[in-house]
Amino acid sequence: MSEIPCGFILTRHQREIAGRSYLEYWLITDTGPVKLTTSAQRTVYFVRQQDQILVTESLSNGRFDYEFKDLDLVNFEQEPIAAVYFQRSSAAYKVKGQLQHANILCYEDDIRLSERFLMERFVYGSTAFTGIPQPTQGYQSYHQAQLKPADYVPKFKVLSLDIECSEHGELYSIGLAANDYQRVLMIGTQANDISPDWLTFVADEKALLLALLEAVRDYDPDIFIGWNVVNFDFRLLIKRALLHRVALTLGRGEEPIVWRDARGEVNQGFVSLPGRLVIDGIDALKTATYHFDSFSLESVAQALLGKGKLSEDVDNRMAAINHDFKHNKVKLAEYNLQDCALVLEIFEHTKLLDFLTLRSQLTGLELDRAGGSVAAFINLYLPKLHRAGYVSPNRPGDGGLASPGGYVMNSRPGLYRQVLVLDFKSLYPSIIRTFKIDPMGLIEGLKTPEDAIPGYKGAVFSRDKHFLPEIITSLWQQRDEAKINKDAARSQAIKILMNSFYGVLGSGGCPFYDTRLASSITMRGHDIMQTTAKWIIEAGYQVIYGDTDSTFVWLEGEVNDQQAQDIGKELERDINRRWTALVEQEYQLENYLEIEFETHFCQFLMPTIRGSEMGSKKRYAGIKKTNKGEQLIFKGLETVRSDWTPLAKTFQHKLYTMVFAGEDVKTYLRQIIADTREGIFDEDLVYRKRLRRRLEQYIKNVPPHVKAARLADEINQKQGKILKYQHKGWVSYVITLNGPEPIEYLNSKIDYDHYIEKQIRPIAEGILPFIGLSFEELTSSQLGLF
Repeated sequence: MSEIPCGFILTRHQREIAGRSYLEYWLITDTGPVKLTTSAQRTVYFVRQQDQILVTESLSNGRFDYEFKDLDLVNFEQEPIAAVYFQRSSAAYKVKGQLQHANILCYEDDIRLSERFLMERFVYGSTAFTGIPQPTQGYQSYHQAQLKPADYVPKFKVLSLDIECSEHGELYSIGLAANDYQRVLMIGTQANDISPDWLTFVADEKALLLALLEAVRDYDPDIFIGWNVVNFDFRLLIKRALLHRVALTLGRGEEPIVWRDARGEVNQGFVSLPGRLVIDGIDALKTATYHFDSFSLESVAQALLGKGKLSEDVDNRMAAINHDFKHNKVKLAEYNLQDCALVLEIFEHTKLLDFLTLRSQLTGLELDRAGGSVAAFINLYLPKLHRAGYVSPNRPGDGGLASPGGYVMNSRPGLYRQVLVLDFKSLYPSIIRTFKIDPMGLIEGLKTPEDAIPGYKGAVFSRDKHFLPEIITSLWQQRDEAKINKDAARSQAIKILMNSFYGVLGSGGCPFYDTRLASSITMRGHDIMQTTAKWIIEAGYQVIYGDTDSTFVWLEGEVNDQQAQDIGKELERDINRRWTALVEQEYQLENYLEIEFETHFCQFLMPTIRGSEMGSKKRYAGIKKTNKGEQLIFKGLETVRSDWTPLAKTFQHKLYTMVFAGEDVKTYLRQIIADTREGIFDEDLVYRKRLRRRLEQYIKNVPPHVKAARLADEINQKQGKILKYQHKGWVSYVITLNGPEPIEYLNSKIDYDHYIEKQIRPIAEGILPFIGLSFEELTSSQLGLF
């Protein structure tokens, strides 16, 4: 018996042919791309059986081919459910509005047919398939395809794409790069023999677009990647192709690319390419929970790879690009190609495609889907719910009520020695797992509350009828295996998925939203944190702060580093033992709550709120003890803010290091103020901020960096130079006695008082009072001399 072929789903589409709906799935397999076309499929809505007459009356005037069928399903109100089937999805879409107008409740009417087909078969990412082979050129094709779950590890053919253009959107060049391929297509003529062999010249924009089509056909990628590649590169390519009447057939099977506008977003949208995916690096990094001060390619490349672009003008490159297109095309081509290469390196460095692939195999989400927590939950939960005899409820019409947030304790400000941080491991998932929090479990628990597990806000949960705890248990085990195997991508994908479940249940965008569900997670978390703090205090230690799942413990008295480590481990053992006993005795449940002794600060600062004696929240600093030595940590303080100057960051690091070491900071503080006034740190006084809108769009609120940008372009205009800052970009500027000025046109004396008051003073006043010093008293003579 031959082995059933397997592949990974790249794209999914729906086609209507002769009044019937068919599903088309493009796969990558070991033998190349495959197109699967299913037999005709019916779109389904669910309604209450009692509404059959209303449905019939509502649809009587239309020519809709539908079937009404009673099912052995109920809604969460225990009302019997029927299905309304449609041969054509377009008809189903029209009917949806009529049923809503007739006030007929429809359930699951927002699930796409291509998604339902996969989820009901538990197909997530990878699939095994059978079907009738059809002769095709360049790929394999199967009709009447059938799919079932499979484990398949894809190997994608990835092509990085980047375009260069004028500020008016006129195309200059298109760069393409892969690990085994590089090509730049550029408008112009070869001036001499020194052009590299990877650079191809074409006559005009139309020829450029046609050359792109040929290059894509030859390389045949599975995935395009890039930086803002959907909403800039592909959006502009589509626009220019329409202008020149070029059919942009970049999909497999010579299928055209399709653009779809995003709702309520200007110049934002999605592209669809049958047989190929387009994945934006920015969206992918955000989906994988990466955080950067700026998501520009330059900034991310510097942060992750330690290198950036070739252009010398890092603040605004438009002038350089225009110049090079006219006078140095090879240089522009190298710049274009390097952008492609940087994106490739970022994807490889972060294993983004591994992460997205695993996410797809866990949840069924498309590789190019940004966010998608609600869709992932529905994919996992809905097929199980149907088999238990229920249909999904609808999303709340009012968007839902706010549920309590995570626990945050009022902090006790101070400068401390020996502070331990105890963290609950995946607190919210472990609460769901331990106390059986589940949408169907809530409905079943309310049917027999006398034997149910108590929740909050009137919730009770069934002890044996639920799905979410088991889903989390399976994911938890997979994550533990991933950690053992040092599979960071899989571990991260599972962590993000598990942690999303609370947010989904508390989101009005989720059909399973119920404030009793979210509250039973967060309010249980509050009780767990407060009980844990009480036990720590009973053990003779001080709790100085608590935040969501972390408890900060001060070991008052003479305690050395080794003793602090021993106490942390003992607290971990004792708290876990007590939670296991409490959950078993009070609820007759197995405990999955687990606290870990996570961090040891030998020195620790909990600051006050500025201008107040109250302790701050989510802001602290300390010297963390690690196996590799000591590490200075800042959380929520100035050093991690992108709008602070290099002077502020350097000053804070030095000042805190000295205070934690017990050194005298008086001389240092006076010296840094004096040196600032002397101009010694002038290079470190530069602000660098991004223009997020066109310069002309700043009207009512005109911040300093906008004023600096306008001043720069006023001077550029007078000197006959290209205006640099009209179309967004980065501005580097300093504050002078005459206001903000761009560094390229700095003509006034720097306002040193501004930097002392706005950069140095706030940092100093955050820590000096804890060692009995006053910034005002220490610097009064200096502040008054100038």
